[in-house]
Amino acid sequence: MEFKAFSKKQLQTLSWWCGGSPYEPCDAIICDGAVRSGKTLCLGISFAAWALYRFHDRSFAICGKTIRSLKRNLVTTLLPALNEAGFHCTFLAAENRIDISFGSNCNRFYLFGGRDESSSALIQGITLSGVLFDEVALMPRSFVEQALARCSVEGSKFWFNCNPENPQHWFYREWILNTERKNALYLHFTMDDNPSLSPAMIARYRGLYSGTFYERFVLGKWVAAQGLVYPFMTDTMLCSAPHDCESYAVSCDYGTVNPSSFGLWGKKDGVWYRVDEYYFDSRSTGIQRTDEEHYTGLEQLCGAHRIESIAVDPSAASFIAVIKQHGKYRVLPADNDVLDGIRRVSVALKQGDIKICRDCADAVREFGLYRWNDDRSRDVPLKENDHAMDDIRYFVTTILQKEESFFAIAAPRGEGEP
Repeated sequence: MEFKAFSKKQLQTLSWWCGGSPYEPCDAIICDGAVRSGKTLCLGISFAAWALYRFHDRSFAICGKTIRSLKRNLVTTLLPALNEAGFHCTFLAAENRIDISFGSNCNRFYLFGGRDESSSALIQGITLSGVLFDEVALMPRSFVEQALARCSVEGSKFWFNCNPENPQHWFYREWILNTERKNALYLHFTMDDNPSLSPAMIARYRGLYSGTFYERFVLGKWVAAQGLVYPFMTDTMLCSAPHDCESYAVSCDYGTVNPSSFGLWGKKDGVWYRVDEYYFDSRSTGIQRTDEEHYTGLEQLCGAHRIESIAVDPSAASFIAVIKQHGKYRVLPADNDVLDGIRRVSVALKQGDIKICRDCADAVREFGLYRWNDDRSRDVPLKENDHAMDDIRYFVTTILQKEESFFAIAAPRGEGEP
């Protein structure tokens, strides 16, 4: 792994705990700001170096939203960097534990996922000398506070990194606005704080986001979501359906009283096109269809195409059962994380990984109407004009993401990282 010269903020991240540093007495460090700003890897290296310099035969925690995302976002880049720096790292996958040694000191680093409120139970009982939270703003407060409570060893410290979220977020209000009271060092990063990013790469990342996500992930601001969810989706972003696609898939947002929206996707030259759709609104028609009638609509949408898989709203248990009962298509319960899904759809559209064809009239209509809720205390889109938006999100988070995960895992170490 090749490192260029570190920026001032990266050097502060790496050395804040060292003897002689004016920040050595701090109990915590918080690094927030833009994506790809170099904060995550530097924080991880600093955390491991501090732990091995200060302690021996102690336990530490490295926390992410899930263990899978933690491995992808931090561990796969951190371990090679530490090994090249002279540390010895042993990853015990079955125990979700990394043993790291340097000289005569060796410590244990346990991996934890803080996905929801129940996750706090996973970390109870352990005694820690320090904890690092990767993307702390994605974790519930109960999990974070339980992990902090486990740090009862004298000299323990807390390490946080995140991209900005809503300014009403508990971590922003509790920690970032109270860094002096928390005795924490706060460092705000921009892409310019990462010397390894070329101007061309910075321009590329700036082009991936718009609206709220641009302000958060590029400018690094804690702002409330407002306006259209996909403001960039104008007529210039639409296309004609290609012929002779290599493979096909379907995404379904199922409703009984609410509309049902199914999208047919065709892949050609590495791009997935939403080539056709089934959209039925029982309220506007005055007719309510059964699961079997919706299944007939699904079959008509698929036609003679060989469908690889169908991503379906996980709450649509009865419709999933009907599809399975017919035995014709493979069903995947969709990932239903709304905010993360919207972000992924935005990036996929901007990168050209997916394209929306003009013939998908209801999807095109919804893109022009789908808005954030005016309640700025939380990031939620309005629950209207969102049915095609939901099925598109299911496609990206379930089928497209599955493809990307496969290639990232299959790639040699050091390649294929997002």
